[in-house]
Amino acid sequence: MPVAAPPPRKNQGQPAARIDGRLKVTGEAPYSADISLNNLAFGVLVTSPISRGTVTDIDLSHAKAAPGVLDVISYGDMTGVKAPAYGNSTSTSLAPLREKSIMHDGQIMALVVGDTFEAASRGAELVRASYSEKPASATIESEGTETISAAGASPMYPEDPKAGDFETAFAGAPVKVDAEYATASETHNPIELFSTTCVWRDDQLTVYEPTQNVYGFKAAIAKQLQIDLEKVRVVSPYVGGGFGSKGPMTPRTAIVAVAARRLNRPVRCVVNRMQGFTTATYRAETRHRIRLGATHDGKFAAFSHEGKELTSRIDNYVVGGVDTTTRMYDYGAVSSKVQLVKADRQTPGYMRSPPETPYMFPLESAIDELAYQLDMDPVELRRLNDTKTDPVSGKPFTSRSLVACYDEASKAFGWSRRNPKPGSTRDGDWLIGWGCATAVYPTHVGAAAARVRLSADGTVVVQSASHEIGTGVRTVAAQMAAERLGVDLEAVKSEMGDTEFPPAPVSGGSNSTASVCSTVLKACDGIRAKLFEAAVKSNAGPLAGKKVTDLNLKNGAVAASDGASQKLKDVFKALGAGMIEEYAEFIPDGAPPNAVQALYDGKSTLVGGSKGKKLMYAFGAEFVEVRVNVRTREIRVPRMVGAFAAGRIMNTRTARSQLMGGMIWGMSSALLEETQVDSRNARYVNRDLQDYLVPVNADLRDVDVILLSEVDDEVNPAGVKGLGELGNVGTNAAVANAVYHATGKRVRHLPIRLEDLLEA
Repeated sequence: MPVAAPPPRKNQGQPAARIDGRLKVTGEAPYSADISLNNLAFGVLVTSPISRGTVTDIDLSHAKAAPGVLDVISYGDMTGVKAPAYGNSTSTSLAPLREKSIMHDGQIMALVVGDTFEAASRGAELVRASYSEKPASATIESEGTETISAAGASPMYPEDPKAGDFETAFAGAPVKVDAEYATASETHNPIELFSTTCVWRDDQLTVYEPTQNVYGFKAAIAKQLQIDLEKVRVVSPYVGGGFGSKGPMTPRTAIVAVAARRLNRPVRCVVNRMQGFTTATYRAETRHRIRLGATHDGKFAAFSHEGKELTSRIDNYVVGGVDTTTRMYDYGAVSSKVQLVKADRQTPGYMRSPPETPYMFPLESAIDELAYQLDMDPVELRRLNDTKTDPVSGKPFTSRSLVACYDEASKAFGWSRRNPKPGSTRDGDWLIGWGCATAVYPTHVGAAAARVRLSADGTVVVQSASHEIGTGVRTVAAQMAAERLGVDLEAVKSEMGDTEFPPAPVSGGSNSTASVCSTVLKACDGIRAKLFEAAVKSNAGPLAGKKVTDLNLKNGAVAASDGASQKLKDVFKALGAGMIEEYAEFIPDGAPPNAVQALYDGKSTLVGGSKGKKLMYAFGAEFVEVRVNVRTREIRVPRMVGAFAAGRIMNTRTARSQLMGGMIWGMSSALLEETQVDSRNARYVNRDLQDYLVPVNADLRDVDVILLSEVDDEVNPAGVKGLGELGNVGTNAAVANAVYHATGKRVRHLPIRLEDLLEA
């Protein structure tokens, strides 16, 4: 098989091609803003050019008089719309167009609607406003910010993990690292722009919007518009990139809904690339202090992780990555503290592996620093301090294959050939450095529901309101159904992304494959039970009188272990039906009994990670080679190797794709991505893809992904650990560690630029 389709190992599914792949590459996949509607009007946002202050006057007259402009929604037009409650389904508590206070750069001030996009755009240009501007705080270090404790500021982060007497243990440790690190803000730039299309038919609202959370959006918009939940439908058949940005609903949705209701015609608003930087969420910038103490032989004795995170003035968004870093190794005593720094920016939000990507960077960098102090191989230092139990709670892991990941990845990378001395390896004008780091992500699983229908002709329909955000969930759900119902994958149709289907959790936290496949498995087992019962109770069939436990479904037939079989159509005939439809609800251990009903009400319930009786995590090990030019100091990454263990792999092709993409993004966060903010006025500078740097094919030559075989029957019925967010954790630290190995210069902030190495 080609590299793109790795041969399955034990407990790994076939590398089937995506069932929607042809639709995507031919442009036939229906994305939300592509859906054709009659009499469609077009909306264009008007956003603020200041970051803090008050709109003292706004003149809409010229915009309203412009040819083709149908309406302008602005202050005073959202009467009756309730302010959103900040949470998983909403990006901010900032009420849309409620008050004229400006809280952040690019805040929405109006929506101009025209009968063409060009008319609406021209109308938006004609909106005039004046402001009373106030000084704005831009970053964590800016004057005028407010700092509060994160513990208890959000229900998502109740406390700072700790165990033992850290101060005493650290003071007594003979070898220490005490260092500060920083990560930058990053902005989601999905290829599919943010958009909202609203259609009213009588009092029924349909919202077409790319979202990772259709049921959450349904509940959130119903609450804001104060209409019955059953009068709202949200449709999002495909999502062209989300990575967390399309999980919570922004204020835009309610504004477009009001415009459509006022005009009594469909309205579509596609947010331009620049406005996407200010009207959606982003990754919060962070600051860290790591203190790590060890004995001379490398055994950890004490670990402390202090973090500061940027958030908005009005919402307490908490990253809280110490929940993961404090549990990674056998530390001895553990201490942590997270603080929120409130500044004049919009509320941050989830971005692929939100806590782990920024928080594992300082931890894995500090471990590399300690390894050099000890004159010890960084891989061996991690092996020495591996643990099977949580150092904070003492709970065991359901499975932990970290050392196995390091063994396979280091061998494939050629780590044994490494000369540990910084600056010792050179190829002409290029200094060569090698670095490694741990990848980790908590295993989440959520309550879900699904409907599966098997027809007598062997065709199957799977329905779930999960979301195809590029991960391949349509395909793996179909694979689960095909496997359990004994049919070819081509016979299965997956329908997703619509609140007309049974609910699934938000597509975040890498839970979708585990949650959806566990639910589809349950529905399929219900169908199997009915078929088997009919087959054995038949008066004249070949399976009459056999034990149900002796039967299986394969190749379009019910088969017994002794070779007897009966075709599906004949079993259906005995059953007296043309099809069987099974609706199933799955509630994982640790979730409340009403978790599925909560889903219908728009609230996802995820369990796992550090919260259960045992710790549930997926692990990986990543190795990176960098080359630094001795003259120009430009940095290149010619190759990366990652080995990952994530329970049952449903499809090695889609898994490899997700992990490879994650590693590339991790490299990007190390060397390229940074949302730059003008510290004088808290406004974004590089709000386009010309100046916001992302990697392209020329930036990497080789990315090798190794999928380890791991069986973990405790995480969920499907045995799946999510991996969509696993791959980009640790990559940034591996790159930074490789840069040190190449140059002898330790850079403790991201991204690393060539100017950071001028004195190396």
